[in-house]
Amino acid sequence: MADSTFVSLDNIEMPYSLEAEQAVLGSVLSDPSCLPSVTSYLNSDHFYIPEHRAIFTAVLTADNTGRVDPLAVLDILVKNGTFESKAGKDYLFQIAQMVPSTANIDTYVKIVREKSYIRSLITLSRDTIEDASSQKKSADEILDTAEQRIYDIRQGRNVNAPSRLSDIMFNEVFENLKNITGEDKDKYKGFTTGFSDLDNVMTGLNKSDLILIGARPAMGKTSFALNIARNVSAIAKKRVLFFSLEMSKEQLAQRVLATEARVSSSKMRNGYITEDEWQRLFTAAEVLNGCELYFDDTANITVTEMKAKTRKLKGVDCVIIDYLGLITSNKRTENRTTEVSDITRNLKMMAKELKIPVICCAQLNRGTEGRGKSHRPQLSELRESGSIEQDADIVLMLYREDYYQNEKDDNEPVTEEEAKGPKTVEVIVAKNRHGETGTVKFNWDAEHTLFIGKERIHNDM
Repeated sequence: MADSTFVSLDNIEMPYSLEAEQAVLGSVLSDPSCLPSVTSYLNSDHFYIPEHRAIFTAVLTADNTGRVDPLAVLDILVKNGTFESKAGKDYLFQIAQMVPSTANIDTYVKIVREKSYIRSLITLSRDTIEDASSQKKSADEILDTAEQRIYDIRQGRNVNAPSRLSDIMFNEVFENLKNITGEDKDKYKGFTTGFSDLDNVMTGLNKSDLILIGARPAMGKTSFALNIARNVSAIAKKRVLFFSLEMSKEQLAQRVLATEARVSSSKMRNGYITEDEWQRLFTAAEVLNGCELYFDDTANITVTEMKAKTRKLKGVDCVIIDYLGLITSNKRTENRTTEVSDITRNLKMMAKELKIPVICCAQLNRGTEGRGKSHRPQLSELRESGSIEQDADIVLMLYREDYYQNEKDDNEPVTEEEAKGPKTVEVIVAKNRHGETGTVKFNWDAEHTLFIGKERIHNDM
């Protein structure tokens, strides 16, 4: 067998356009009024020639002082040691005079930007080949890194200049209103959680939203997340990707099946299943068979890896993560609060970039248990809060009074029959960037890990 060989990109010359770079710089030096058109699409890193990068940086510095002309820019370049006075002056005046017309500035900018993206792709290819040939990283790690970097390059191509209010209103706002009120309005509105009362407060699950489900352990946040995942895939007919950092795929699938069939979770574990329950399980499996619900139980996963897997699956409408405290940060620090802040910021960016709702479970700290009679959770009790509250568009908090009360009000012991009965769970909408807050009540069927809509209570919080 022949030895493995690797393609080398070392001899490839980096593409750039000297003329286009000179034309951009010459345009802003001879006519500073075209600078806003340039800075909307270019920064100094887009220029290949080091002196051109330095000149563009000096132009931006001069612009901050209110004076952009060759002499002002030359003074900055001489002071920082980029040019000697004579040579710099000759070059700046040369490029300022060689521009055919500043009316073509958009064309010059496009060429410079295009060459920059091609160079980025060459650099990415070199790095990928180096990682692959060194064999220090797994194939999955190399693929995820390359995919993210390609996505970042692609995002950089879609640079948007500031838009005027009237343009946004007539081209986007009214167009969106027309879509959500037309015959195909369901395609454009936020889709259902499966709980109508909760949808009325949240206006459903909307694109680019980061939604947090906060609760103390044993409140049922994983079950609530799974109920939503099932509803979105089965009722809204959307594709859902559920990242579980705590439970295995098999455990999750078993729980969803048990809930759908109304078979006790304990029976699914001990195997004491009646003939009628077997029939219900098969019927439930047929119902769930058509659901576009996917589970990923990768441990120690980062937000970057989640993003890569979501894009790879294609067509994902909603991501659900259980739970925040187990997500690994790309930036390792001794301060966990800083790490969590970085994670939640990246989760929000993920929702925005992929244009899908991202739902993430989070634990509350013990503050709820040390507040006397009232144990209802508050935003300040999000564990390692950092920027969690700031980054989230919607924060839901689960509260079960029975969790804190093991006895009746008259101090009589709770009977076994009462213990098995449905409990009331409050889903508190503690933050809602899109509208009102409030509390939605559910019946909690612990035996079947099922949330059942009950009633809504308006509450100004």
